[in-house]
Amino acid sequence: MTLPRTAADVLDEHVTLQVECIDRMLLNVYVPQLQHTGGVVRFFRGHRGHPFASSALMDPISKGFVASIHRFCRDHNIEMVEFAKGQRKDDLAAEHLARFDSNEGVLFVGRAQEKTRVFRTEKRRNRETGKSYPWIVTGTGIVNHFYFYCVDADFGPFFVKFCTYFPYNARLCLNGNEYAKRQATKAGIAFTALDNGFAACDDPSALQAICDGLDAAAIDALLRKWLAILPHPFTVDDRRAGYRYELSILQSEFSLTQMLDRPLSGRVLFEDLIRENLDLGRPDRISLVFERRIQGGRKRPTPGRFRTRVLTEGVTPSLHVEYKNTKIKQYHKEGRALRTETTINDSRRDFSIGKRLGNLPALREVGFSANRRLLAVQRLASDPTIGHDAFTAVASPAVVGSQRASALPFDSARTQALLAALVVFRLLPNGFRNRDLRGYLAPLLGLDPALMTQGRMSYDLRRLRLHGLIERIPGSHRYQVTNHGLRIAIFLTRVHARLVRPGLAALLDPAAIPTPLRRHLDRFDAALTDAAHQTRLAA
Repeated sequence: MTLPRTAADVLDEHVTLQVECIDRMLLNVYVPQLQHTGGVVRFFRGHRGHPFASSALMDPISKGFVASIHRFCRDHNIEMVEFAKGQRKDDLAAEHLARFDSNEGVLFVGRAQEKTRVFRTEKRRNRETGKSYPWIVTGTGIVNHFYFYCVDADFGPFFVKFCTYFPYNARLCLNGNEYAKRQATKAGIAFTALDNGFAACDDPSALQAICDGLDAAAIDALLRKWLAILPHPFTVDDRRAGYRYELSILQSEFSLTQMLDRPLSGRVLFEDLIRENLDLGRPDRISLVFERRIQGGRKRPTPGRFRTRVLTEGVTPSLHVEYKNTKIKQYHKEGRALRTETTINDSRRDFSIGKRLGNLPALREVGFSANRRLLAVQRLASDPTIGHDAFTAVASPAVVGSQRASALPFDSARTQALLAALVVFRLLPNGFRNRDLRGYLAPLLGLDPALMTQGRMSYDLRRLRLHGLIERIPGSHRYQVTNHGLRIAIFLTRVHARLVRPGLAALLDPAAIPTPLRRHLDRFDAALTDAAHQTRLAA
C-alpha cells in the first residue's frame, strides 16, 4: 500500500466524493418600509389612519402577536420552551428532531430575551405653542424573541426567530446540505449522510446538480410557505398595502466537502495543510484566495484584518483564514473528510455585493471560488511533484511524436550556457537564429565560434525546441523563447550560479571564511559522528 505523502497526493488520489453546497444561511426577514422612522410614521398615519404615530399604537399589535403564538402552540400541542442563559439551542433542537416522526411540522417554540433595535416614542415640545407631541425615534431594548424550530418537506430542519416588538423583524436560518438530502431522497438518489453533508452517493453528478439548484426563488418560497402557517404580526390589509416581509443575507456559508478513502489520508492531509499554510493570512497570500487587491504599507492600506489561526479546541484542529469580515475554516470532519467553508458576514463591505437575496448568485461565486482557490494555493505550496515533473522533463530525453531529443542535464556546462542564452534571447523582439546562438554560446564555453559547427547548433536547437523551451517562428528559420522556457532558464541558471557553485565553494574551500552554512553543516557532521560512535559503543 502506497501512503500519501503530501496534501496534493491526498487530493489527487484519495478523494472518493466531492460536493459543493451552500451550508448554513442566516437571513434577515424584514419589511423594508418599516426600517426607518419616516416609514413607521407613514404606516400608522397614512396606512392605518391614526392622527399621530406613537409606540402606544404598537403595544396592541405586539400583545396580539404574542397571544397568537401562545394560541398556536395550544391548538397544535406544541411545546413552549424557555431558553436558559448559555443554553445551546441547536442541541435542544437536535433532541426534539430525534423524537420527531413526521415529514413536516413544528418541533417546538422557544422564547429568549435578546437585545435588538426598536422604535420608541419621545416627547418633544413645540417651540411656538409650548405643547408637547410624540416623536418616533430609534433605540435598543431587550425584548422577547420566539424561535420556531421546524422541519420542512423540502428543506429539512430550519428555524424562524420573530422579535415581538415593532416592526417585528425576524431571522430565517436554514442549511443547504439538509435541503440537498431531502431533494436527493425525493429523486431516489441513494446516499450516506455525513452529519450535515454526504459521505457517499450513487450519483455524484445528480447530487451536485441538486446543490447547485438551491437558489433565491426556493428560499423565498420556503419563507412564504411558513409565513402562511405560523402566527403573523401584520394583518391581511397590511400585506395587501405592500407591507410584506422581504429577505436579505446576513451570513452565508459555502462548503466544499471532500470525502477521503481512509483516516490516514485525512491525517496526512491536514497535518500538511497546517504546516505549510501558517502564513496564508498574509495580505500577499490571502489576495490569491479572494482574488482581491490588498494594499499594504502606510499609505492607504486596505482596511480589515488578515490573519491565519490554528485552533485546537477539543481533538480536531482547524485552520482559520480571515479576510476582513470573511472567514475560511478548514478541518478534518469526523476523521473522514476535508471540509472547507467560506463564511461571508458582510458582503457589501468585503466584496461590494448587496445583501438582498437576489445577490445570492454573486455570493455563491465568491464563496465557492474562495474554497477552490484556497485548495489550489495549498496544492502548489505543498506539492513538490509539479516542480519534480518539470525538472525531470528537462533533465530527461524528450519524445514528441516520432521526434526524439537528448536530455539537458542540470550539471552540464553546455546546458547552463544554453539556458543563459535563452534569458538573453528572450529580449530580442524578432527572435534569434542559428548563428546568433553560436556567437553567444562559444564564449560561455570557452570555444572558438569557428569550431562550433552548424550541425551542432541545429542539434542544440532541436533539444531546446522538443523540450518546449523555444519554438520556431512560422515561415522563418528564427526561434523565440517560450514563457515556460524563460521560467525554466531563469530559475535553473540562478540556482546554479547563486546557490550551487557558491554554496559548494563555502563548504569545500578550506581557506574560505566560515559561513553560517559551513558552520551548520560542521555541527551536523559532528552530531552525526557522535551518534555513530555512541551506537557502536552501545553495541
